[in-house]
This record gives sequence, structure tokens and C-alpha cells, in this order.
Amino acid sequence: MILIGILGQNNYDYFHNLDKNSITLKYYHFTLFSLLLLFSCSQNKEAKKKEEINSYYDRAFEFREKKISDSAFRYFSKAKDLFSQQKDSLGIAKCLVNMTMISIDRGDYFGGQEFSLEALHYFNVKEKKQFAYLESNLHELALASFYLKNYDQAIKYYSLSLKYAPDSASTLPTKNNIANAYKNKKEYAKSFEIFQQVLQQKIINPEIYAMTLTNLASAKWEQNKKYDAVPELLEALRIRKRENDTWGQNSSYSHLADYYLKSNPDSALFYATQMYRIAQKIKSPDNQIEALQKLIKLSPPKETKHFFNVYEKLNDSVQTARSAAKNQFALIRYDTEKSKADNLVLQKDNEGKRYQIIILIFGIVLLSLVGTLWYKKRKQRLELEAQNTIRDNKLKTSQKVHDVVANGLYRIMNKLDNQETLKDNPIVNEIEELYEQSRDISYERPRLKNQPFNEKISETLKSFASENTRVILVGNSAPLWEKVSEQAKDEIEHVLQELMVNMGKHSQASDVVIKFEQVQQKINIYYTDNGIGIAGKPQPKNGLTNTGTRIDAIGGTITFDTKVEKGLKIQISFPVS
Repeated sequence: MILIGILGQNNYDYFHNLDKNSITLKYYHFTLFSLLLLFSCSQNKEAKKKEEINSYYDRAFEFREKKISDSAFRYFSKAKDLFSQQKDSLGIAKCLVNMTMISIDRGDYFGGQEFSLEALHYFNVKEKKQFAYLESNLHELALASFYLKNYDQAIKYYSLSLKYAPDSASTLPTKNNIANAYKNKKEYAKSFEIFQQVLQQKIINPEIYAMTLTNLASAKWEQNKKYDAVPELLEALRIRKRENDTWGQNSSYSHLADYYLKSNPDSALFYATQMYRIAQKIKSPDNQIEALQKLIKLSPPKETKHFFNVYEKLNDSVQTARSAAKNQFALIRYDTEKSKADNLVLQKDNEGKRYQIIILIFGIVLLSLVGTLWYKKRKQRLELEAQNTIRDNKLKTSQKVHDVVANGLYRIMNKLDNQETLKDNPIVNEIEELYEQSRDISYERPRLKNQPFNEKISETLKSFASENTRVILVGNSAPLWEKVSEQAKDEIEHVLQELMVNMGKHSQASDVVIKFEQVQQKINIYYTDNGIGIAGKPQPKNGLTNTGTRIDAIGGTITFDTKVEKGLKIQISFPVS
């Protein structure tokens, strides 16, 4: 079931209001499309099984076929929304075309235009399978424009619909409509030309031929009241009787009654009576009202009152029914649109809540991430503080070993050296060896495995910094130590430690600067502080002069500059390798 009933019986009456012969055009148009779409339906039966089921669409057609148009409209609207969720563009377009038909049937021409124009956005103009739907939609858009007396728009859309016609024969009703639009615009020359083109077709449906002949005769008579249109009108009536085209006969009788209205009232009365009889037969209220209007003008006075009473009763009934239908349909449209608006508001609220939940989750994740990072940083800081505490304790211990044990042993050694009787005693050598071991113990520090030497030196030297003493290092880069041997690195580390221990114990310096540089194949280290310095030349066996032994071991030199007014300057030089 695709568009069966899309051009239903209710449309006939409305289309008839356009012009007396358009009724046949509409009937022919419906028959052609019904056959075409039935064939399309059967051809795509298997394909439809694979499509997503839309029960609203099938339900809408059940109401459409039963002529319960308000329910049909409501379900077509629901079907459209479901097709939209399924992303079925053609399904959406078909629903909109049906909603267009119902709107026009109900006299809502602007609403019909709105739905029809919206449907155009969903059609694929390159897909031949959609041409039948496209032609029907454009035809309805033109029809709504015709009802609104916008004949230029009607001509535009009728002409555009010809592009999608399956064959030349199916274009003839549409061309009649275009010619009628030109006639209503009083552009008779264009109207006559199109009517003649249709009549000259070799293969033409008799009903279409009779309709075109009637339209042409009527247009000529409308342009020129002296034109004798009777032969053509009677020829068209004869064809319609032969084809049993009752709707067409109704049109012919109406035209003949109008033609004879002033020139021959008796003939006009005869044809008006025939029109009323046929209108009752085809159950067309609009045509009955039109025939009664003619009979009121043409009948004898004693019959006029009867026809007027019938006319008044029928006209009131039709107008009341149509007003009620329009109001009901307007209410349905309002309810449908309101329901959509409410759904949009609900969707917006749900979307807002969804975003709030997303933001809340994001906030929780972000807080968790920040909290985790803060915890890790805090843990690292506490571990580092613990390591620094351990290192400080070890440094204090090593300083005590140096200050108490090593210096005590050193004093004992000096006393023994001054006693000639004990000068060569082995115990002196043992004490000296014990002294050196105590000094080595005092310099032992925790070392990081695979730690770069420049980092180790920096860490060692900066560990002597305090609130009262600032230690500044310059030039201690990794490339500086790349070619230096491990022995040289070890000796330099001990020498620098000795300098820093001495600084901490004696110099009272607030600033210590140690500069490293390489000049050709030698490395120079400059130690400078702003402490109290050393009075005079360093004496043998002094803690600082003992560094000379280590420097000699690596082929280097150490120079003490005691001539500065304040502080101490020391230069250490040794070969790279």
C-alpha cells in the first residue's frame, strides 16, 4: 500500500469548483495514478518486507480509504515522525503528500502548500522510482495555488510536474489544467494553443478529448459572447454519454445552461434540470447547489419557492458540515503541532538533563584525577622529605666522625710524630691508616644507581646549602665529565667534599660559588667563598692541604689564593684523561 486513495473521491468536488470540466481531468488523473501505484506496490512487495515496519502508515491508509480523513491525517503525521526516526526520506515524503491531499480536501489550501513544499525536500529528483510521487505532489501544489487564485504559481508547478510524467498520454490532463489557468488569467491565446495541441494528439482518451473540447469551446465563448459554442458542447456531451461519463455529462449540462441563460431560457432550464438530475445521481452536493441556483433563476414562479427551499436547506447543511470539518481539522492540526512542540520541549529537557549528568560525571572524573595527582605529589614530597631527613642525619653523622674521630686521631698522630722514640713505631702507621678510614667513612653518602656524575656532584655540593649559606654552581654539565676517568671523578668528589666540609666548619661564608670549565684537555674548577678565609699559607697536615694528595693522584694541581682581603679562592686543575 503506497499511495492508494491519495487522490480520493472528496477531491473531485473541490476540483470541480475550478472549472466545469476539471472533474473529468481529476478522475482520469486518479485512475492513471492508481494503476501506476498499484503496479509499483506489487513490484516492490518483496522489497517492502525488508523495510522497517511503520504501523502508523498502514493505519493511516485504512482511515483514508474509509474517508475518515481526520484520523488519517493524525496517523500520517505519526507515521512521518517514525519515518524520520528511521531516516526514511521517501516515507516522510509520502506521508507529507497524503497530508497535503487531506488538507486541500478540507479546504486548508495554505496548509496543503506548506506540506507539499516540505515534501519536495525529501524527494530524490534523480530516482525514477520516485517520479510518480513527485508528479502527484507537484500536481497537488499546483491545485492549492489554483484554489488560491495564484494562477502563475499553478502554471509553474503544473509545468514542472510534466517533467515526471511516465508518458505523453498522462500529460494531457495536466496540460488542460495549464490551459484553464491561462483562461482564468484572460490569456486566451495561450489557452487556445494548449487546448488545440491536446486535441491534435493521435491517441487520446475519449473522456480527455471531450473535456478538452468543452474547455476550448467555453474559453472561446468566454472571450467572445457571439461565438457559437453549441456544436462543440453537444459533441462533447455525445461522447460523454457514449462513455457513460456521468461527471462529464454534469459539466456539459452546466456549460449548456450557462450558454443559453440569456438567449434561450427554456433551453437553459432544460439543461439545468438535467444537471440537477445528474448531480443527484453522482451525489455531488456542490453540483446540486450550482444546479439549484440555475433552476431558481430559470423556473416558473410556482416552482421557484420549492427549489429555493431545497437550495437553502442543502447549502446550509453543506456549509455547516464544511465549517465543522474545517474547525475539527484545524483542531487536529493544532493538537498535532502542539504534541510535536511538547515533544521537542521534553527532548530539550532530557537533553539538558543528559548534559548535566555528563558535566557531573566529567566533574567527578576531573576531581578524582586531580585528587589522585595531588595524592601522588604529596606522597612523592613526603618520600623526598624522608630521604632528605635520612641524608641530613647521615651527613651529621659523617661530620661527627670527621670532627671527633678523624680530627682526634690526627692530633694523636701529630703528637706521636713529634716523639723521636715512636716515630718509626708500626702503631703510628696503624693510627694513620685508621685516620684515613675514618675520613673515608665521613665522606660516604648514599649514591643513586646509574646517576649521572654531574647530577651527583650537584646534589652533593648543594646539600651543604642552608638558610645562612647559598651554594651556586656554574658549568657543571654532563658533557664536561664524559671523558673523565672514574678514578678522577672519585678523587674530585672527595676533594670537593673536603672543601665544603671545611667551609661549613670554619669559613662562616654566606655565598659559595663553584665554577667548572674545560680548557683544551684540562678541566678547571674554581672555588670561591666570602667567608673569613685562611690566614697565611696553608700548613702541612692541615685538612685542606690533604686534598693535595688526591689531586696529585690524578696528575692535577690545587692552588690556594690567600691574598684576597676576605674569603677564600681555590683553583683545581687536572687533565681530562
